[in-house]
Amino acid sequence: MRKKIGVFVCHCGINIAGTVDVKKVAQELSEFPGVSYTVDYVYMCSDPGQNLIIQKIKEEKLDGVVVACCSPNLHETTFRRAAQSAGLNPYECEIANIREQCSWVHKDKDKATEKAIKITKGIVEKLRWNEPLQPIKVPVTKRALIIGGGIAGIQTALDLANSDIEVVLVEKNPSIGGHMIQLSETFPTLDCSQCILTPKMVEVSKHPKIKLYTYSEVQEVTGYVGNFQAKILKKPRYVDPDKCTLCDECTQVCPVVVPNEFDLGLTGRKAIYIPFPQAIPATYTLDIEACPGVLPIACGKCWDVCEPKAIDFDMKPEIVEEKVGAIVVATGYDLYDKKNMAEYGYGKYPDVLDGLQFERLLSASGPTRGKILRPSDHKEPKEIVFIQCVGSRDPELHNKYCSKICCMYTAKHAKLYKHHVHDGQAYVFYIDIRAGGKGYEEFVNRTMEEEGVLYLRGKVSKVFEENGKLVVWGVDTLAGQDIEIRADMVVLAMAIRPSSGAEKLAKILKAAQDTDGFFAEAHPKLRPVESLTAGVFLAGVAQAPKDIPDTVAQAGGAAIKVVSILSQPELLHSPLVAQVNEHLCTGCSMCVDVCPFSALSIVEGKAKVNEVLCEGCGTCAATCLRSAIEVKNLTHLQVHDMLTASLGGLK
Repeated sequence: MRKKIGVFVCHCGINIAGTVDVKKVAQELSEFPGVSYTVDYVYMCSDPGQNLIIQKIKEEKLDGVVVACCSPNLHETTFRRAAQSAGLNPYECEIANIREQCSWVHKDKDKATEKAIKITKGIVEKLRWNEPLQPIKVPVTKRALIIGGGIAGIQTALDLANSDIEVVLVEKNPSIGGHMIQLSETFPTLDCSQCILTPKMVEVSKHPKIKLYTYSEVQEVTGYVGNFQAKILKKPRYVDPDKCTLCDECTQVCPVVVPNEFDLGLTGRKAIYIPFPQAIPATYTLDIEACPGVLPIACGKCWDVCEPKAIDFDMKPEIVEEKVGAIVVATGYDLYDKKNMAEYGYGKYPDVLDGLQFERLLSASGPTRGKILRPSDHKEPKEIVFIQCVGSRDPELHNKYCSKICCMYTAKHAKLYKHHVHDGQAYVFYIDIRAGGKGYEEFVNRTMEEEGVLYLRGKVSKVFEENGKLVVWGVDTLAGQDIEIRADMVVLAMAIRPSSGAEKLAKILKAAQDTDGFFAEAHPKLRPVESLTAGVFLAGVAQAPKDIPDTVAQAGGAAIKVVSILSQPELLHSPLVAQVNEHLCTGCSMCVDVCPFSALSIVEGKAKVNEVLCEGCGTCAATCLRSAIEVKNLTHLQVHDMLTASLGGLK
């Protein structure tokens, strides 16, 4: 049966109509074989535009609809729902992208119009052979996996658990808390970060709906949205938390001292340690890399003094498996490697610190108990220089993006320095100030005006030591002169980078990363917490640099997205998946090797498609030498006719 097809051409205001003669497109398509109705309208996605489509489907008894408009990523679902409400199978509605693929990339109106006509004709030819498909039903496991136990992971876990969703929270470090627990105060309110985060950490550990894995890493994820299987590696602590009484006798006798990660190397810790006083879980961890050895036992002093015998040298790595329906990536960030900033003397001069190290100096639980003292001689610095955008906004040598939080935390550092050292002088070198947030601009202004912090607009070229002072060479572009400051301490506002292991995790989850290594969102405006992989969501700095309020907000958004999936009795998966012609298939497995979603396997000598895993990308169809596999509603015949129409072969 020959289909009656309607073509609806959208002006999209002037987005399309400014470059494409939309009326000519509609006129040309009205004469194309199989097209029984055409019309153009200013905003087809608007309510009147959708009503027009619904009305004409019924009046003209259309069997298929082509909407020539913008990207199907934006409005394919919108128009398919409209078609369905008119009684048409939603997969008999197709989008001809004449905005992103045509009007937005051309200036010549005649050529753009000609191209729009060809694109639309190609989609009409595709639609001619479409099948009326039905979505694939998928069962749902009502549990969520959260990877990362910083503030993003903690907030997401609590929001989900309080919505009656079971949560598996995995953190690679011995304690949850992330970088936020290392901070002294938070801008712009200057409230204690540990005071506001610790109650949430405790709530996570006590919540009946949350299963917490610390000192653990996700090793493998298989399955699909609604039904993932995760393998989690639990690294041995060599300490039984149920027996440990936190007596601290083990650390007293441990002979090994290594740099303390929590204090960013400003202090040392023993090979057996608790990361920080408020650590969750509150138990010791034996760092096997620092320990003289347990196989065979080379020291054993900690075991000797442990009365409850909580230390167990026989612990082994363990793989546990968890079934979940959705995954949230909340892996946070690391600072840009200071080794890349040799011109600023980091690593060479002990009084050149990064922002997190300065936070530990400010913290009451830090190495100096809140006193600002130089690491080199433990004296109070009377002149201090803060350098912003270190490794950020530098596309030639370092990272091209803005790390977003540096302007604010530098202002916070300068303000707190003045609170601690009243007679000290603080200088801030900046490119420009980016203080976009509630109360942020006012906070920076108070730092300048009330605290007497001197802001110098310009970059620093070099930091070197001379006669016990750190000499800072810079420039003041407003005054148009070179600047030399002889400082006691220099603090670098380092760029934010994706956390170590982000690339490996992205491969495990089959989730995309952007050019900077952060996890890529499905759409920067409309789907900012969704990844391009169905069922995998993003929270916090794993997606892009952001401050604590934005991180908490995004964590809540990710939690809502997860709830929207896991609250359903079943999920619907697109039926636009690959299908195998077993008569042509030789079982060569080339399609299995190239499938990016692991949706194909060889069963009894033939390729078999797991339709729930398949995303209809067509890689398998393009690879198969015998044309034994193709995507539903994008068959070889359809592709042939689309190309023929686009090249002007059909009139």
